[in-house]
Amino acid sequence: MASGMQEKQYTPSLLSFFIYNPTFGPREGEEEKKILFYHPSEVEKNEKIRNVGLCEAIVQFTRTFCPTKPAKSLHTQKNRQFFFEPEDNFWIVMVPWFETQCIEKPNKDGKPPTIEYQEEEILDTVYGAVVRQCYSMYKLFNGTFGRAMEAGGVELLTQKLEKFFYRYLQTLHLQSCDLLDVFGGISFFPLDKMTYLKIQSFVNKVEESLSLIKYTAFLYNDQLIWSGLEQDDMRILYKYLTTSLFPRHSEPELAGRDSPLRPEVAGNLLHYGRFLTGPTNLKDPEAKFRFPKIFVSTGDGYEELHLIVYKAMSAAACFMISASVELTREFCEQLDGLVGPQLTLLASDICEQFTINRRISGPEKEPQFKFIYFNHMNLAEKSTIHMRKTASVCLTSVHPDLMKILGDINCDFARVDEDEEIIVKAMTDYWVVGKKSDQRELYVILNQKNANLIEVNEEVKRLCATQFNNIFFLD
Repeated sequence: MASGMQEKQYTPSLLSFFIYNPTFGPREGEEEKKILFYHPSEVEKNEKIRNVGLCEAIVQFTRTFCPTKPAKSLHTQKNRQFFFEPEDNFWIVMVPWFETQCIEKPNKDGKPPTIEYQEEEILDTVYGAVVRQCYSMYKLFNGTFGRAMEAGGVELLTQKLEKFFYRYLQTLHLQSCDLLDVFGGISFFPLDKMTYLKIQSFVNKVEESLSLIKYTAFLYNDQLIWSGLEQDDMRILYKYLTTSLFPRHSEPELAGRDSPLRPEVAGNLLHYGRFLTGPTNLKDPEAKFRFPKIFVSTGDGYEELHLIVYKAMSAAACFMISASVELTREFCEQLDGLVGPQLTLLASDICEQFTINRRISGPEKEPQFKFIYFNHMNLAEKSTIHMRKTASVCLTSVHPDLMKILGDINCDFARVDEDEEIIVKAMTDYWVVGKKSDQRELYVILNQKNANLIEVNEEVKRLCATQFNNIFFLD
């Protein structure tokens, strides 16, 4: 950046978020009926109507150019508007305020500084993905908008939207959104075959003993090992577990919990199992046996399920049971007695295996290669760039400018179906490489100032050989 220019660094914030249906207030004077939810709620009524009317006009206007593909975003000098139509005539609009765009340029002669807006710094794909994620999370816990309309009309739908989004939008941290939000992938825990078979056997035993259980998912260290759900349902449930439920229950574990247990200790049924949803203490006579309900897709619609999340040490098992069944104290005690000791032992086995593997691979150090990998077929993602990624914090080991380049490469990949490779030399002398091959995407950042294209290509081949030796990437 040239001298005399000063960049003001701010984080993006949510200016407004609203949901409307243009068919609910078609006549003049009824415009307010279109608005089903509006954040912030204290905005004056006429301003709400004006903002919704503007979005409606933009969507209708752009339809004349492409009737089959509705508008996705509107760029203005100071902000962006993102549109998403998840169900017929139901529109979700998100308007973030991107103050990071401002660059103040001091003027001579004592005049006030002029402000330039760097609007090209903002990636539509990232925030468009956030809007879709908002709807998916609502649908996970409430079903579709149409379902609420059938059950209780507009009044019930507005109540559900108010109740859900009032809390959910408080957890929306736009400053921590990046390429991983576009992928919405799942981090899988690497396991040896024997331990994986033990987990498979555990899931089968529990489902056989407790026949009410319809689906099971098994996670360790916030990474997925086994799931009986459809991919898209597991993707959004995984997002909820790892960014909301697990962080809320991450109080300090009991001393020694993660040390491997000896068989004789496990033999006396000592275990560390506990419910993360439902009753906090089974022995409490006043305990409530209510569990959150979720909606998952079936071949011809969706089904409503109780979500039981049970954790022992770093292992968590999610059990899903039809919502038509009433869950009792007896059932929860049976599940606790059956799952607690076995899950504690499994967690110990996985921990032991993990410790052995880490000892073999040597001490943990800065990763040799900084990369992000995503597989569109099984939603597997892996990143050595992100040191920590939660709903509210995104710690990356590279500069935001490099993350922006990764996003730009991803946008280029999305425009074409063919496999391709893109290599970029950044202003900071970093090399950024993107490879798209057979439904897989790999992004690599190399800090090799004096390297040429051939050397960069060889380095990426070396990464593929060491990290992805069983995955085919086109050369």
